[in-house]
Amino acid sequence: MKNLMLLALILISFSACIPQEEEKSSKPEFIETEEFAARGLPFSEAVRVGNILFLSGQIGDQVETGKLVEGGIKAETKQTMLNIKGVLERNGSSMENIFKCTCMLADINEWADMSAEYIKFFPKNKPARSAFAATGLAMGARVEIECMAYVED
Repeated sequence: MKNLMLLALILISFSACIPQEEEKSSKPEFIETEEFAARGLPFSEAVRVGNILFLSGQIGDQVETGKLVEGGIKAETKQTMLNIKGVLERNGSSMENIFKCTCMLADINEWADMSAEYIKFFPKNKPARSAFAATGLAMGARVEIECMAYVED
C-alpha cells in the first residue's frame, strides 16, 4: 500500500511538469474581407487579440455603393450601427458583446439625435461610451463609431 501511495505521489508530481494545452494566442490577427481590402484603405477592418475584437471606425456608408446614406445624422448613425453589426457577425460576435464604443461627431450639437438612434441597438446592456466632436470625418460623414467586443470561443 505504501508503494502504491508513493507511486501516486510521483505521478502527480510529474503530471504538473507536463505542458498543458496552450491558451488561445494573444497575437494580433488583422482581419479584412476581400471587399474591404479592395477598397484600398490604410487600416484593417478589425483586429482580434485573444477574445477581444477591435473594430476600426465605421461610418454610415452603404456596403454596396461605398457612399454615405442620405438623411442626416440619424440615417448615418443607423447605417453605421448596421455596418458595425455586420463586421461583428462576420467575426463571430454580436452587438450584445460590445463593451466599449467611441463616437466621433462632425457637430457635437447632433449628439442627442445620434444617441437616439444609437441606443436602439442596445436594448439590454449599454456599452461604456465616449463621444466627442471632430473638425472633419472621412467622406464628410456626420458620425464615426469604433467599438470593442468580446468574441466567444
